[in-house]
Amino acid sequence: MYRLHVTRRLLLVHAHPDDECIGTGGSMAKYASEGAEVTLVTCTLGEEGEILLPEVSHLASDQEDKLGALRQQELAASMAALGVTDWRLLGGPGRFRDSGMVGTPPNDNPACFWRADLLEAALELVKVIREVRPQVVVTYDDFGGYGHPDHLQAHRVTHYAVALAGIDGFHPEMGEPWQISKLYWTAMSRSEVRAGILALREAGHTDGFAEMDPDDLPFATDDELITTDIDASAFLEQKFDALRAHATQISTEGGFLALVDTAGVSMFGHEYFRLVLGQSGPLVQGRERDLFAGVNA
Repeated sequence: MYRLHVTRRLLLVHAHPDDECIGTGGSMAKYASEGAEVTLVTCTLGEEGEILLPEVSHLASDQEDKLGALRQQELAASMAALGVTDWRLLGGPGRFRDSGMVGTPPNDNPACFWRADLLEAALELVKVIREVRPQVVVTYDDFGGYGHPDHLQAHRVTHYAVALAGIDGFHPEMGEPWQISKLYWTAMSRSEVRAGILALREAGHTDGFAEMDPDDLPFATDDELITTDIDASAFLEQKFDALRAHATQISTEGGFLALVDTAGVSMFGHEYFRLVLGQSGPLVQGRERDLFAGVNA
């Protein structure tokens, strides 16, 4: 008996350029290298991001307001580093603007993603789901990872779109209905992050990430809730090339990424997820080791 080869298709929904790298960059590179079709949807251009490069500080939203175009270029370079060729901006470039943080003027902008009509935004993602027909979808948890409004909205939009995409007869002009097999939330291991903070302190770091209380990490996920551990350590170099591509936003020399020198492969080479929809595949030491585990079509 011959078994037909089924192309694995993975769709990731992130809020801003650079979000894709930290928690999922290794997995994206891994699956792309294995021949899976990897699609990234980024919901905004990150126009409100702080700029780390003085030479382009004039592009900030409170000056020329042209950062979005540069961040789109950085995203293209990041995707090239990861070997991902299918990346899109939800609804097209600039359709949904970066919302900034709660309590800031950008968050009151009616054009921002946080203020977008949920159905309107979800329909843009439905189009992508029905076109790409992924078996597996990845987005943030119900806290948006760390509570950023755009992350929270990405979570809501993804869940709504996944439900709508599978309804027979719903907007037939968008293509045939498609039911995903598995939906995951990204996760950061509480024990790994705690160990990383302590390692930074032991190495002599006294600012940035090292200042955090290792026992109060609202963005971390309790280890017992993590269902899936992807070993992407062979793709760590690609992951950091992708991070470096986001030069306006990320410095690999300090802050959170200073953990590279202390935690290294153990923290950044493994990426963690929570399965929230669909059936788990085979477990190894209590966790899945493949996002597509148990997916047959």
